[in-house]
Amino acid sequence: MTLLTWLLAALLVIAGLAGLVLPALPGPLLLFAGLWAAAWAEGFAYVGAKTLIVLGGMAALASLADFIAGAFGARRYGASPRSVAGAAIGAVVGLFFGLAGLLLGPFIGALLGELSARRDLLAAGRAGWGATIGLVLGTAAKVALGFMMVALFLTVRFL
Repeated sequence: MTLLTWLLAALLVIAGLAGLVLPALPGPLLLFAGLWAAAWAEGFAYVGAKTLIVLGGMAALASLADFIAGAFGARRYGASPRSVAGAAIGAVVGLFFGLAGLLLGPFIGALLGELSARRDLLAAGRAGWGATIGLVLGTAAKVALGFMMVALFLTVRFL
């Protein structure tokens, strides 16, 4: 049973780390579930309730930061909800085109989303830029908090 718990924990942590940069996966929540499973595999002997509560708060904050940053960037530059959705879809599609796709995908998706809402190319370009900035800031916050979660878990576990 312990081996299966460790395997589950490892898979969840890997999926969570991937989800920090992939918009389709709830990275912080998967990461928290994996760290919780790892603590459970050891009977909570090293990582206990206090640490898990902090990790859960960090996961919630990471998820919230992603949404807040995206909404902030979009609103700051006048993006419509279609533009924000287009940026997220563009980020997923961009994954298949390497680094250039990761950088251009959200912008192109937001631009196309905004153009479907309004026909003004200049406004759509501004909205696309804002949605892209928000998406990048949200991802950066998720990645930073995710690695802080892993660092906290390892510090408590091994020190």
